[in-house]
Amino acid sequence: MRLPYFVDPAPSEGAVGSRATGVSDAPGLSLDGHWQFRLRPDAGDLGDAFAVEPFPAAPSTDAGWSELPVPAHWQLHGHGSPAYTNVSYPFPIDPPFVPDENPTGEYRRAFDLPDDWPGLAPGPQPGGRTLLRFDGVDSCYRVWLNGVALGHAKGSRLAHEFEVGHLLRPGRNTVAVRVHQWSSGSYLEDQDMWWLSGIFRSVTLLARPEPALDDVFVRAGWDHTTGAGTLAITTCGPGVRLDVPELGLHDADPAGPHVLPGTEPWTAETPRLYEAVLHTDREQVRLRVGFRTVAVTDGLLTVNGRPITFRGVNRHEWHPEHGRALDRATMLADVLLMKRHNINAVRTSHYPPHPDFLDLCDEYGLWVIDECDLETHGFEQVGWRGNPSADPRWRDALLDRIQRTVERDKNHPSVIVWSLGNESGTGDNLAAMAHWCRARDPERPVHYEGDHDSGYVDLYSRMYASHEEVDAIGRRAEPAPADPALDAHRRDLPFVLCEYAHAMGNGPGGLSEYQRLFERHARVQGGFVWEWIDHGIARTAADGRRWYAYGGDFDEPLHDGNFVADGLLFPDRTPSPGLLEFAKVIEPVRLEADPADGSLRVTNLHDFRSLDHLALSWRLEDSDGRVLEDGTLEVPDLAAGQACTLPLSAGAHGSPVRSAPAGSWLTVSAVLAADEPWADAGHEVAWAQLAAGQESRTGALSPAPGSARGGARPGVRPTARPVVDDAGQVRVGPAVFSATGALGELAGLPVAVARLDVWRAPTDNDLGGGEQSLARIWQRAGLDRLRHRTVSAAIDGDGFTVRTRVAAAASDRGLLTTYGWREQDGCLRLDLTVEPDGDWSGLALPRIGLQLAVALGCAEVGWYGLGPGESYRDSRAAARLGAWSSPFEALQTPYLMPQENGNRSQVRWAEFTDAGGRGLRVTGDPVFDFAARPWSGAALAAARHPHELSPDGLLHLSLDLAHDGLGSASCGPGPLPEHRLHPRKDQLSLLLSPV
Repeated sequence: MRLPYFVDPAPSEGAVGSRATGVSDAPGLSLDGHWQFRLRPDAGDLGDAFAVEPFPAAPSTDAGWSELPVPAHWQLHGHGSPAYTNVSYPFPIDPPFVPDENPTGEYRRAFDLPDDWPGLAPGPQPGGRTLLRFDGVDSCYRVWLNGVALGHAKGSRLAHEFEVGHLLRPGRNTVAVRVHQWSSGSYLEDQDMWWLSGIFRSVTLLARPEPALDDVFVRAGWDHTTGAGTLAITTCGPGVRLDVPELGLHDADPAGPHVLPGTEPWTAETPRLYEAVLHTDREQVRLRVGFRTVAVTDGLLTVNGRPITFRGVNRHEWHPEHGRALDRATMLADVLLMKRHNINAVRTSHYPPHPDFLDLCDEYGLWVIDECDLETHGFEQVGWRGNPSADPRWRDALLDRIQRTVERDKNHPSVIVWSLGNESGTGDNLAAMAHWCRARDPERPVHYEGDHDSGYVDLYSRMYASHEEVDAIGRRAEPAPADPALDAHRRDLPFVLCEYAHAMGNGPGGLSEYQRLFERHARVQGGFVWEWIDHGIARTAADGRRWYAYGGDFDEPLHDGNFVADGLLFPDRTPSPGLLEFAKVIEPVRLEADPADGSLRVTNLHDFRSLDHLALSWRLEDSDGRVLEDGTLEVPDLAAGQACTLPLSAGAHGSPVRSAPAGSWLTVSAVLAADEPWADAGHEVAWAQLAAGQESRTGALSPAPGSARGGARPGVRPTARPVVDDAGQVRVGPAVFSATGALGELAGLPVAVARLDVWRAPTDNDLGGGEQSLARIWQRAGLDRLRHRTVSAAIDGDGFTVRTRVAAAASDRGLLTTYGWREQDGCLRLDLTVEPDGDWSGLALPRIGLQLAVALGCAEVGWYGLGPGESYRDSRAAARLGAWSSPFEALQTPYLMPQENGNRSQVRWAEFTDAGGRGLRVTGDPVFDFAARPWSGAALAAARHPHELSPDGLLHLSLDLAHDGLGSASCGPGPLPEHRLHPRKDQLSLLLSPV
């Protein structure tokens, strides 16, 4: 029995062969716009009546018709609902079959063919043929033109063209498309993203003259030993000529090969393109040629003879309102943001992107691993039984997908690696795809991560390998593969982390340690952070607040929650703290100031580019953030990979490092000296800070005299002893306590809570790891439900000492806590000592510090410490020391799922004030961390979305000694051992006073 076309594993019927995209002067007609649309509940016995002419001028609402834009996903326009799963198929695993409940969208529209369209004249068709092109339809579709069926296609993110010239007629024509949400192709498209359907890329009518430049293959290599480029272009059809005016080629034979001395090479750092024109007497096709040679040489991935390092991201196509239907402006915004944050590479996870994105990568400069539209991850849940990668019935479909990927994108110089797909297990079909790639395009390496034996690929690739494992691989000391015969082959391959540092929620931590491994081991050639953007879907709350939906918000019976929100950008393309951290860690210039001799070490970490496009400047600031001196430095003439040392000597003090006032800090910046296509002059590329006095950039910061934002601190006066008032309350400086030790008033502000806290609202990384997640371990230990027992509260000399034991129900493990309160210099001083009691072995704390809630309508926060954004112990490379101020509400980081956020590290002092300037000041002895919120940590942990949080009228402060690391355990390793917060006897000292 013949299977229905949407169930048959075969890839397509009626579509012409795939070919490269190009900019032709032959006529084209966009069919984007509003189409008539209706959604049917299933795919059974629908017939083709909807495609039979004449079409009504307006959609008939009685028959369920409405209008839908093309490109678009129908679920984002009120037809059905989005659904998100990561691994699980949202239908039974019964390949190649799909459920009868198969939402099917019917599209139709009429269009007028221009009078001068080629081939409309009576008689033979001298004008050649016409193609109807679909750039992307999810997941399977059948096409009619003027009522005649053309064929069907699968491969949602792959282009298909149908020949229609023999069916066109002057004037009015009609096109109809039936799109099925589920098909056999859905088994190949399980790519950790929203399941969204419809015609989501453009539809175009293309005139193809005779002879036509239908397919072109540009091979443009560059010889790093001679500086010569070699150009050879394969074309179809006779009489094709080539012009490249900049290279002196005029009316040349495109096949060449043309050896062109003095050619400038294309790299991601210097994306040099040459304008070329192929022409016949009927057509011109414009090309942009980039000369570069990619090779795996001596176990390293090289471009133009030099090893490269990927500072990359995985990029899904996403827009919070339009899904994967992106316009060029959105794609350009992505590229510019990447370049401005030092990113140099993109893995197109997990499908070929819109071709405009690759054009932009060519133009602005990004290395691209171009990935095939293939993932069968859901078969993992059934032990890979029936996996198409190993089933001969699916071989044609898998080969069709890689062929369409390569043929469409082969002329992009930015594409330097072909990827067979993602998380599709193993099997002969994948090997066949690799062999086809190598035969068709031997000049680009082949990537696939899913087969760790790596027998048919050119890169050894892994996901989320730990730092320890990456170090072993870098030393070529990793365990042998499952097939020992492949050991020598794999050990001789370059290594790339195709995914690492899962950017979900607050994090990822450990980026700096990964980068050090990339720089230590030549074999480890970088990686790609997962991923670029949170896939939140824009929604508006009843009160008008905008929020972003994730899995489960559309009542999906099966979903993976907010695992779809794991990007370096928030859905509105605002950079997250994680992107700022990543940009700092991967700076292409390293600046290291040495306080010992007042010098600056400059290292050029570019793969190709010298530093002649940069300018160096410095500024010296005091402990209030006031600029004492500033100046510029001569940019060293450093080629890629070189380093030098510069003296830091300028201004009245001679050397700003050695002779600067105590407590001052030096910041050195490398900025663009002139406008670049991706950023204006003055854009900061790299920076470094160090103490100009006796302090260390990464050590403790001692409070400096006169560091108060509003002036010098009051002079020290004799300490006043605590007193007991007539109501039995204990008064200590500006504070009032109950007789049992509870702080009730501070600086005239009522206090709701003031006690030890070791819990934090779990981050996505805390929650990762299943039953062994940090959050579950902490919850099993009861750290989220601690109870406080007062042991004693008494005036002790010049202080008021309160001792408590803090523990969880059903546990004999506790924390002995001593609050030493006394008046100092008009302030309330707290020496908070914490000592573990019982068996805490193997357990780390989320945080340790004072939870303080006061009745203050906070409007503004100022502090001296690391900023301006949030920072944590394993994610604070991007934070710099200074005096900062911020509106109170801006201290909150709006992660799509609320969680611990907003911590500021190594703070000397902080002030929290209301609109009238009244408030509270906290000074560290020497430093502390703080987070300030208008809601409690418990409310933060309970909320599923930011718009569900409402201020409760209190200022909630976390004044902390330390936090546990962030890690990347949402999908990857947890915090490194050196970033764990294990219980030990420790002390936090603070001064609290009115502003």
